[in-house]
Amino acid sequence: MRRRDLLSAASAATALASTPLAAFAPARGMGEVVRGRARQLASGPYRPPDHPLPAGLANLGYDAYRDLRYRPDRAIWRTEGLPFQLQMFHRGGLFRDPVQMFEVQHGAARPIPFSEDLFTYGLQRPGPLPADLGFAGFRIHAPINTPDRFDEVAAFLGASYFRAVAKGVGYGLSARGLSIGSGEPGEEFPAFRAFWVERPAPGARGLVLHALLDGPSAAGAYRFEVTPGETTAMDVTAALFPRRPLTSVGLAPLTSMYLFGSEQPRRFDDFRPEVHDSDGLLTDDGRGQRIWRPLVHTPQTRVRDLDPGPARGFGLLQRQRAFEAYQDLEAHYHERPGAWVQPLEGFPSGAVRLVELGARSEAEDNIVALWRPTAPLAPRREHRFRYRLTWGARPEPASRLARAVAWRGGASAGGRRRFLVDFAGLPEGGFDGVESRAGASAGSIRVETVQPNASIGGARVSLEFDPGSAANSDLSLTLARGQNSVSETWMYRWIA
Repeated sequence: MRRRDLLSAASAATALASTPLAAFAPARGMGEVVRGRARQLASGPYRPPDHPLPAGLANLGYDAYRDLRYRPDRAIWRTEGLPFQLQMFHRGGLFRDPVQMFEVQHGAARPIPFSEDLFTYGLQRPGPLPADLGFAGFRIHAPINTPDRFDEVAAFLGASYFRAVAKGVGYGLSARGLSIGSGEPGEEFPAFRAFWVERPAPGARGLVLHALLDGPSAAGAYRFEVTPGETTAMDVTAALFPRRPLTSVGLAPLTSMYLFGSEQPRRFDDFRPEVHDSDGLLTDDGRGQRIWRPLVHTPQTRVRDLDPGPARGFGLLQRQRAFEAYQDLEAHYHERPGAWVQPLEGFPSGAVRLVELGARSEAEDNIVALWRPTAPLAPRREHRFRYRLTWGARPEPASRLARAVAWRGGASAGGRRRFLVDFAGLPEGGFDGVESRAGASAGSIRVETVQPNASIGGARVSLEFDPGSAANSDLSLTLARGQNSVSETWMYRWIA
């Protein structure tokens, strides 16, 4: 695990409630049991945990923590021929809060106890550890790339963070169960406190798990069904119980990193042409309009609410997939996945919120995308919602629209700016009859050229933008044939 992932989860680590959780043998479904537990927690004041770590674990640095490794030969279900396996993360260093783990079979839950025998400790000698130490989180393994090898598919570690991979791509951006106040002072990070993982049947394609979330402002119950493959799908059902009005809540939040790309003036002394986990935010209204907003690195925090109205699909994607764009044999940024959120039920009217933060290095996640409800979520009631989260190289739903895949900007005469935008994959008819439609919310913009770009099977558009006295402007560009759009809309916020 990279240092950035540890730092992100550590900065996110908020205290977990301390009430012990016994094993359940419910007559009801496990989801109902966890939901009832979340409702019960939210009815009282938040209580942080009181389960401190021994000094030998609490003082571990990043490299030392990496010595604490789960033994693959002790993976849950390894010897039983089942399609999934579980491995645990040790508490220590930045991951101090305990997470309780249960296996569910035939409606009954059995605790998965901590044992030193489950781990190797490398050069670390933390000393005798308490039997009730618990875990920091867990990861799921399954045969995702080849049928005879169990690869890591998903990991739940740190606050309510989790992430996943798909066939042919590695780890990159993360998701969270809930965000509260992202991009605002005093951001709160509720945390998953316990997980109940249902024992899979032989031949099962998906793994079902339940999670209890708690934090100062809300408790919640989550159900995940994880199905790995060419894309890895997570069907998520959540029930939230606020302790107070949630005015800055973010549903289905995604967290990523954008340091620099080839379109920006170099701000970092780095051998690589580009460094990022994601390079753009895509939104889809479900009625044929898609908007691609390239990410930028900004020294100032920018918070924008985009495309307000009914809930819509959105995702943070990594579209630049050429190794030559990064020249990084260690980080493999060209293999980072994108993640796509498809709201299914219960999402209130609102907007996609994009938070862009300054970052000093690639170790810091500085991009957040989420669904921000217009109205606060009221306390003393249940709020339920359901969505599908898809991970992969191309996680967004298929479309005939050409995709905005690259852009460049530079100075032009008289204080004007020139932009080049490439669209790949023009639909049937190719370049014939294609024209562009450009706009600017302030200043003026004109199209200089629209020409075929055979290298990507698409088109390149050259724009000249005159900001005049404007301090900022939203620039937009779409390709059309007659009255019909044949591309996404490229939209970029220019700032003086």
